[in-house]
Amino acid sequence: MHWGLRTFGVITSIGMLIVLLQGALVTNTGSGEGCGATWPLCFGEVVPSNPAVATIIEYSHRLWSGLMGLFVIILAIWSSVKLSHLRETKFMALMAVLFIIFQGLMGAGAVIWGNSSLVLALHFGISAISLATVIMLTILAFEDNRKPSLQPKVTKGYRNYLVATIVYSYAVIYTGAYVKHSGGAEIAGWIHRGAAVALMVVVAVLMIWTLKRFRAYTSLAAMSVMAFVLILVQAGAGIALIFGAPHLTSVLIHALTISIIFTIMTYMLVIITRQPAVSSTELTSTSKSIHQKEAGLHH
Repeated sequence: MHWGLRTFGVITSIGMLIVLLQGALVTNTGSGEGCGATWPLCFGEVVPSNPAVATIIEYSHRLWSGLMGLFVIILAIWSSVKLSHLRETKFMALMAVLFIIFQGLMGAGAVIWGNSSLVLALHFGISAISLATVIMLTILAFEDNRKPSLQPKVTKGYRNYLVATIVYSYAVIYTGAYVKHSGGAEIAGWIHRGAAVALMVVVAVLMIWTLKRFRAYTSLAAMSVMAFVLILVQAGAGIALIFGAPHLTSVLIHALTISIIFTIMTYMLVIITRQPAVSSTELTSTSKSIHQKEAGLHH
């Protein structure tokens, strides 16, 4: 069921990953001004004539991002129609549309305002949220009609810690993006490195807490382990960027892993805040009970 929506969701999710990697490629190659200060056209042309490599990289990113923006809107509308009975759908669909619009506006703003470090950093942060919402909608399409849905019961303290971890990871995403776009400013660089080390500890605590208290929920436990493994990969890519030449592979891995970690923890939050769904049988039973009480009152 929903095979069309699922397929489209997977395609859109992969497409959004490519958008994120293209953005990292644009930054790493210095192609942000490859189309001059005009947007959405490139040097005022629909198709740039005799484009340089930087122009090809920047313009292909614009075109692909625009296409994916359309895909995200279609996915949000499609999900709202087919998955309207799921509590998370409406919120995720709305966030997907809003943040893909914000992402486009930030991209345009970066061009018009001369690739400001603050704007570019915000652009990457919004890209991470856009990716997470698209993947969430895709997961909901795959989860629908599974019995029972994932509904781990956790403590309030654990839930609050997970929320704090997600917020903190987003702050680390932003500081990292700012360091990258500002050319590695020394003070900002040290702040980000300290924040990244602290994030490793925070995610490690999350994993240990999950495995110790909620191991029975295998999906939750597996995601906590996955987040920790990816944070180690993230750290390795960061170390490579600090002590070695800024190799493109390390840059792309560094950008990709933190976004996936953010998405994983977002999904963890989604499933632990779910309320038990009411089945059609329970609804029928409740309706009969109400009718019986009303009949008793009349007698």
